[in-house]
Amino acid sequence: MGNVRGGMRCIKFLLFAFNLIFWLAGSAVITFGLWLRFAGVIGDLASEEKSPEYFYMGLYVLVGAGVLMMTVGFFGCCGAARESQCLLGAFFTCLLVIFAAEVTAGVFAFIGKNAAIQEVQAIYEGAYNDYVNDEGKGNKTLIQYHKALQCCGKGNEALVKPTCPEDIQQPKNCLDEIQKLIDTNLHLVGIVGIGIAGITIFGMIFSMVLCCAIRNTRDML
Repeated sequence: MGNVRGGMRCIKFLLFAFNLIFWLAGSAVITFGLWLRFAGVIGDLASEEKSPEYFYMGLYVLVGAGVLMMTVGFFGCCGAARESQCLLGAFFTCLLVIFAAEVTAGVFAFIGKNAAIQEVQAIYEGAYNDYVNDEGKGNKTLIQYHKALQCCGKGNEALVKPTCPEDIQQPKNCLDEIQKLIDTNLHLVGIVGIGIAGITIFGMIFSMVLCCAIRNTRDML
């Protein structure tokens, strides 16, 4: 312990700093994912009948990666402090898992965007058709969507006017609003996922350099 010198000591402190930033980033990712799931407009679209599970799946991956990031950040600090090759090796492996998870979330966000949009639009159209064919059925779901998106219907608001917010001045097409909402939020998820994946690369480099330095130092003793 405390055997690394010179430039390797600098790497050690850089790894400390990285883990602190990584821990904070993990907490931010968790907060962001949970906010999108429960507090944002997307959360308001969930109903007892149907929810946009395809979109939520990407958020669950993001939140899971955030939890792992916070855990790994703590153990990474321990590994650097103790100059433990075992802990640093485990740290590297966990970073690799996080890297894969974040890349998956990022790719999912960009590639699966259309599928997520279609899923949410299908939920809305199902409730819309149920209400038009049998007034009252699907009422709750429509009210949720109209209130959350501040829209009314899908081109002919008169058919579902009773379910629309009373203060809407210029009714918007709900299908268009769904597309805008999912597109914007999935872009954010993708950017966050790819950004965190990029950060983990630096952590893997620092941990491997420090691990090699510790091994070389001990071989010289």
